[in-house]
Amino acid sequence: MKQNILSIIALCLYGPAWAGSATIAVAANFTDATRDIVPLFEKATGHTVKVSFGSTGKLHAQIENGAPFDVFLAADIKRSAKAENTGLAVKGTRLTYAKGKLVLWSAQPGRFTDGGEFLNTGGFKRLAIANPKTAPYGIAAQQVMEHLGLWQSLQPTLVRGDSIAQTFQFVVSGNAQAGFVALSQVRAWKDSQGSLWEIPEGDYAPIAQQAVLLKRGQDNPAARAFLTFLKGEEARTVMTRYGYGIQ
Repeated sequence: MKQNILSIIALCLYGPAWAGSATIAVAANFTDATRDIVPLFEKATGHTVKVSFGSTGKLHAQIENGAPFDVFLAADIKRSAKAENTGLAVKGTRLTYAKGKLVLWSAQPGRFTDGGEFLNTGGFKRLAIANPKTAPYGIAAQQVMEHLGLWQSLQPTLVRGDSIAQTFQFVVSGNAQAGFVALSQVRAWKDSQGSLWEIPEGDYAPIAQQAVLLKRGQDNPAARAFLTFLKGEEARTVMTRYGYGIQ
């Protein structure tokens, strides 16, 4: 009898009546990992999550314009820090949840093994990158080409995606013969792995991806719980599977 009463109390405290909901803005490179993490979070906590994906720059602009997000998962430090410094986010809640990795990729197998040589020989008409103005992975791609001394000479071939997601689609569709994309996207791709060059990380600045609690979510237990979950073993296992570095 006592055990039954304790079970009823537990259900009242932790059941659906106490579950909340959070809306999170997520950088496009983290799309596939998020789609795996959210169900794990919802099962573990009873909370629910709504997600909007986009380039880090565009999501930050939406937040500045009052978009109803509780949590922001950026693909860099710059925008999460800016959100905190301008009062859009709760001070002291920023955390680096993953380290992104940039690759050169073609959907066509056997196209290259040495990406630097491939870029130098110019055996392509279109090369896809994310827009450096809005996407941290686009900045990283520019840095790689600058490191190789090819940034100016490759300008006529470049097609720019609004986000790394659109950039990946340019390559998948064949509109670009190759492109600078996130390793996580290639890991999620179910077809042939194509041609892949894992770019030396010293060729571009580290892509430290930071999350932050936004002011709208400061009193939302579901939002705070999601940030905590990102640091846990289940989420970290998912990130590792998609090729992210873990802090």
